[in-house]
Amino acid sequence: MQQHTSQVLYAYWNEVRGERLAPRRFDIEPAQLGAVLSETFILECDDAKSASFRLAGTKVCDSFAREFRGTPFMELFLAEDRDRLAQSIEVVRGQGAVLVMEAEARAPGHASVRFEIVLMPLVHTGTSISRLLGSVTAIDPPIWLGTETLPPLDVLRMQMVWPDGRPQAVVDTLRHQPVLIPELANARLVRINRRSFRVLDGGLAND
Repeated sequence: MQQHTSQVLYAYWNEVRGERLAPRRFDIEPAQLGAVLSETFILECDDAKSASFRLAGTKVCDSFAREFRGTPFMELFLAEDRDRLAQSIEVVRGQGAVLVMEAEARAPGHASVRFEIVLMPLVHTGTSISRLLGSVTAIDPPIWLGTETLPPLDVLRMQMVWPDGRPQAVVDTLRHQPVLIPELANARLVRINRRSFRVLDGGLAND
């Protein structure tokens, strides 16, 4: 997270969360967010593909020159990015991750503008994650931003942040089961074409 709003919102969300997978929706007090509130939003998210805006700050709406309340979140992005984004949102909902994205809009007749977008899980009622707290911040906003409706965003980068250091599903597994493969703790992390793999040295490598 590079933008001030993202950092402030994440720090507040994580403090309110405590040791839980996610804080409750009504634990979030808008008055505590101060100047970053205008760049925040809340999504209703019973499943990733149907996520829609329940609330959107004034600066979010102004930047895109449109009103977001009640509109589908996926409409904000190019069609070819939506399946990949939906998969990432399901990880946020199911495992308590925080999703950080960088996305770009290329408005006709203007230079492109980039945004940092962050999504954090919230529990609304019951125990399931059905809300997302987020923020949208323009990176080096141009002076023309807000004068016209932006086209759908092209997702340039997505990253998962694990508040507890590793996926919640793994935490739960380790808490209740013995570790069957302790060598995994020493495995190297290798990334190829945006995919990550754990590599154990040994075996045929020693030949």
